[in-house]
Amino acid sequence: MFPLGTVLFPTLFLPLHVFEPRYRQLVRRCLADDGDPEFGVVLIERGSEVGGADVRTDVGTVARILEAAELDDGRWVLGTVGTRRIRVRRWLADDPFPRAEVEDWDDGGTAVPLADAYADASSLLRRVLALKAEAGEAAPPATVDLADDPLLGGYQLAALSPFGPADQQQLLAADTPEERLDRIRGMLAEEAQFLTRRLAMG
Repeated sequence: MFPLGTVLFPTLFLPLHVFEPRYRQLVRRCLADDGDPEFGVVLIERGSEVGGADVRTDVGTVARILEAAELDDGRWVLGTVGTRRIRVRRWLADDPFPRAEVEDWDDGGTAVPLADAYADASSLLRRVLALKAEAGEAAPPATVDLADDPLLGGYQLAALSPFGPADQQQLLAADTPEERLDRIRGMLAEEAQFLTRRLAMG
């Protein structure tokens, strides 16, 4: 397990710079001939990424290592991608690195059509990104490409929206894709109103 100060969503890319000895060991274990090039990523609720003694969430995402390069001093540079959600059943001792018993948490089929909700949320995201650019704030371009599939696109919206880690964690932990899209729409609508008022005040 790799607790971080950021949230990883399925299908999203996560670059990592690994320098702590315990996580260097985790990477070597994942990349060993008999290893598995995957590890779990969870958000740190309280505490620091470095040194341990952190409080971790119990919902995360499996990261698969796509690229790995070991530097001369033993640090690693990784390119990983989120593959699926997991729930932590029980944390184990951090020896030699954080470990846990986990179960996959499927976020698949739904009986509720998602196309309209996804289109609405996508439109709101583009509006918010355009407003942030108008306000001179750093943001992805409003023309950013989004997936056609509402399930995958919902994760993209959650990652691209200007939400903090706590809000993103709530979106990752949503019980259903429609609940995730509903939350995203509500949060983006509030952000759009806030930015519109701020721009109107000059």
